[in-house]
Amino acid sequence: MSAFESAVNDRSVVGSEDVPISEYPRPPRREFKARGSFVTRCEGCNLPVLNCLCPYKVKAESVAQVWLLTHPLEHFKPTNTGRLIGDVITTTQVFTWYRTAPDAQLAALLKDPRYAPFVIFPDDQPDYADRVVGIETVHGAKTQARIPVFIILDGTWRQARRMFRKSPYLDGLPVLPLKTERETRYRLRKPASKTHLCTAEVAIELLRQGGDTAAADVLDDYFEVFNDSYAASRLHHKIDPPTAAMRRLAAK
Repeated sequence: MSAFESAVNDRSVVGSEDVPISEYPRPPRREFKARGSFVTRCEGCNLPVLNCLCPYKVKAESVAQVWLLTHPLEHFKPTNTGRLIGDVITTTQVFTWYRTAPDAQLAALLKDPRYAPFVIFPDDQPDYADRVVGIETVHGAKTQARIPVFIILDGTWRQARRMFRKSPYLDGLPVLPLKTERETRYRLRKPASKTHLCTAEVAIELLRQGGDTAAADVLDDYFEVFNDSYAASRLHHKIDPPTAAMRRLAAK
């Protein structure tokens, strides 16, 4: 569906989605040697130092907030784009999803009347049709002096469906499907369809449709720089001269 990164093979590494990885007492028996494990990466942005992202990291303010409910396996993927949102939007919060242990801080924030949270999920099933709202509800929350919050389920499509179905604390929240004509520009994982947007692209479109256009534009440029830089680094190519998006961010 359009609101999540396209599904990839759902294979476990150390641990599972039910128990925090830190609770496993023994490390893997063999050293991790996946593709890219020998690349020298920047400690700040985790990209190959050949095309470091740090010079283009620009902060932006938005009325709406993004809260990422991230599958534990996503934290290990350098190609995950959810972290780009936090690099740019200062109020972004990230919570790790575990089926049997909901995040206490997230649960408390969901009860805070200052916020108007929306779960970002497609409206393709009838059993929650009564919860589906449109983007006008986000604008309505602003007129009521409440802070709209986009809760994005950060994982593969298979993981996101499970997170949506297995998180009772989300059951009472309105569901906001992303409606957009945008096609993905993400090149680091192969999508099943051009309409399958990655996590950062979802946030960009939501912010733009919700009225935070300046923040959306900065995040869009930052995503483009990340996308181009990572792809070029896979080919051991240094981007020079800087792209248009790089120049716009560097000028801020």
